[in-house]
Amino acid sequence: MIERYSRKQMQDVWSEDNKLQKMLDVELAVCEVLSKKGIVPKSDFKVIKKKARFNAAKIKELEKITKHDVAAFVNNVSSYVGKKGKYIHWGLTSTDVVDTGQAMQLKEACDILIDDLKALMKVLRKKALRYKDTVCAGRTHGIHAEPTTFGLKMALFYEEAKRNIKRLNDAKEIIGVGKISGSVGTFSHLDPDIQDKSLKILGLKPALISTQVLQRDRHAQLIATIAIVGASLEKIALEVRNLQRTDVLEVEEYFSKGQKGSSSMPHKRNPVRSERVCGLARVLRGYVQPALDNVALWHERDISHSSAERVILPDATMLLDYILGEMTYIVDNLVVYPKKMIFNLEKVQGLVFSQRIMLYLIQEKDLTRKTAYELIQKSALYAWEKQVPFKEVLLSDKKFLSYVKPKDIEKFFDYKHYLRNINKIYKRVGL
Repeated sequence: MIERYSRKQMQDVWSEDNKLQKMLDVELAVCEVLSKKGIVPKSDFKVIKKKARFNAAKIKELEKITKHDVAAFVNNVSSYVGKKGKYIHWGLTSTDVVDTGQAMQLKEACDILIDDLKALMKVLRKKALRYKDTVCAGRTHGIHAEPTTFGLKMALFYEEAKRNIKRLNDAKEIIGVGKISGSVGTFSHLDPDIQDKSLKILGLKPALISTQVLQRDRHAQLIATIAIVGASLEKIALEVRNLQRTDVLEVEEYFSKGQKGSSSMPHKRNPVRSERVCGLARVLRGYVQPALDNVALWHERDISHSSAERVILPDATMLLDYILGEMTYIVDNLVVYPKKMIFNLEKVQGLVFSQRIMLYLIQEKDLTRKTAYELIQKSALYAWEKQVPFKEVLLSDKKFLSYVKPKDIEKFFDYKHYLRNINKIYKRVGL
């Protein structure tokens, strides 16, 4: 991933040194178990543990000759150990080392992403509580529907973030496995308990069965989860973008001192961070297809998945880490305009109360739903077309007044009615 869209902590997970260190950790863990089994002399293991190291630059040079990255790695590590290096990679195949080491990297990446999501949840919670009773227009199809609160919008995103943490934890569990089962997964040269004990040292669970590779449904689940989390972030970002439109302007991304919204128009204040999140969420979804394609490999293994994964695994985790950071900043620094929310809500001059009045006629005046709906819709459409207050139209409707006294009409036009169950909703989502 380009530096613009990546952060150091996640970059470090995918650095060449970290990758090679994880591979070395696998080799050393297996050697340790083999020494306990008496296959590798204990004195030889002490030498291996003390001397084993790698040089990334030299491995690159060796790979030009071997045309095989793991072979170059093993040769380089063995060269530092000397004669005892013959036990390095004992009974292993390349993917025992690569897939297991990569699983360790992916677990580290998942831990970062889960922490990122927890940070986002924290600021969503703060905003949900702060604006719990801040009334604004609820919209369906982009059109005013009924009143809601801005806090409820944030509470909805908070609850979704909780589901995404569960998804990431599930994916971490699925991806946090290794395999030390040999060339086609038959444990031909090493017993299964050597695999299990080696992986315990590495903090991984053993794959109960594999071919030459860990099965790629695991990786596909992780990438799909990352795409889902990205889609949730896009959902929040899109709401910010819509609410920041000039003709709405109920919220606004923080605009810092010296910031420029346009190279040509000095007045511009654009939701650029939210737009960036939306764009990069699309990229995340693009990684799902190759991850799914990687599930089906020829027989016990081919190498078609490997090249794709060298791109999609680092890039997907780096991008999600980046946009989680962006979204946390956006929400935490969001500028909210409660007065503008009320102003926009009142643009429709009371039409948002139509359902409440209709339900009253059905329940209290025993009208059929069809009769009540048509009666209220007639007045509502007239109020909208003539751009006059809905209440005034109702007060001039003789048929409506045959059911409702003029003095009782005022009680329907009250935003507090729509707040009566807010506390119950908040309690249900743990706020």
